[in-house]
Amino acid sequence: MPKRLSSEKKREIDKALIVGVRRAGSSRRQMELSLAELTRLIDTAGGEVVAKISQEIKRIDPVTFIGSGKVLEVRELAEAVGADTIVIDDEISPVQNRNLEKEIGLFVIDRTAVILDIFAMRAQTKEGRLQVELAQMEYLAPRLVGRGELFSQQVGRIGTRGPGETALEYDRRSVRNRISHLRGQLEGVRKHRRIHRMKRESVPIPLVSLVGYTNAGKSTLMNALTGAGVFVEDKLFATLDPTVRKLRLPSGRIVLLADTVGFIRRLPHELVESFKATFEEVENSYLLLAVVDGSDEEAPAQLQVVRDVLSELEMSQKPLIEVVNKSDLPSAYRGEKSSISVSARTGAGVEELLGEIERVLRIEFRRTTLRLPMERGDILSKLYSTGHVFKSIYEGDCILVECELHQKYYQKYRRYAVNF
Repeated sequence: MPKRLSSEKKREIDKALIVGVRRAGSSRRQMELSLAELTRLIDTAGGEVVAKISQEIKRIDPVTFIGSGKVLEVRELAEAVGADTIVIDDEISPVQNRNLEKEIGLFVIDRTAVILDIFAMRAQTKEGRLQVELAQMEYLAPRLVGRGELFSQQVGRIGTRGPGETALEYDRRSVRNRISHLRGQLEGVRKHRRIHRMKRESVPIPLVSLVGYTNAGKSTLMNALTGAGVFVEDKLFATLDPTVRKLRLPSGRIVLLADTVGFIRRLPHELVESFKATFEEVENSYLLLAVVDGSDEEAPAQLQVVRDVLSELEMSQKPLIEVVNKSDLPSAYRGEKSSISVSARTGAGVEELLGEIERVLRIEFRRTTLRLPMERGDILSKLYSTGHVFKSIYEGDCILVECELHQKYYQKYRRYAVNF
């Protein structure tokens, strides 16, 4: 049996043996792609995959998930390659988790734990840290039973880091109290967001949100469009906390552009629930830009994941523009006929994308002519920034403005309209 590592022994990196699972109805190709993604996730979390093994499962073993025979294989391979962490590429139950650790003698985590760990590292804002801690607490709470001593030896390793690390010091009752407290704090965050959103909606500047598979280049595109200076790194989940910036369209109209957390296959339910405050930016968007990496042969499958998550969030009916990014690289996916091809790195295709954003946003606009008093130049300025002005003519003591306005603005300035 492999020797269990002591918490006092300093390691620079977790050495992971990953276990792929092919469930009934899924293909070997799907399993291999999932394993490749898990390898990237572990790399992003600061670990190293030293070996991998797979198992075809017709029926999930309620005791160990993978079955006693495969458990023995995993234990022997872990000893041979010097692994100190076993990562199951699926979500396992707390009971299965404990039984696997008992049988293998090493720290065992699942795919969800790795993703939560990355979120814990990436959270920068108070809101982000609250959301991560809640997700970790809800995930860890049922897994603390019978694992206290082992967990206490693993602090600082993948699957235990971040705000939720304090769960290791709590009993179950304390964890439940902490979860209730966190939910209360996050509800306060949501109320604060609602207040800001109400202020924002009082001046109806449309919100456009970037959504897409993690590492598709959303943040790079955000920077190309707005110069926002959003953190960019070639790692999964480089963006966690949402960023909202003003974006000027070719007509001069101003919209808001939001960069959001990336999606991934089997996004843990704990994260979807805990990050609802973040996803509210998407929920309140008029238009979604679904960014996909055109250089990745798995782009169609990743785009389907994005659509599935949007459906889970009940946002699949929103207007959507498919943006095929990384056109400067060899193309593996060209998108649909209506897709816009861009290179966020070089700027190619960005002007076409801006034009398409403007076209879609104008669908709900109403064309009208306003007769403004000469002293209401402030309204004319507002029309330029929030609508589309075709022409303005100074006529006596008035300004005739032919323009397109969002319905909200039309109602606001309707008294100046000359074409009721």
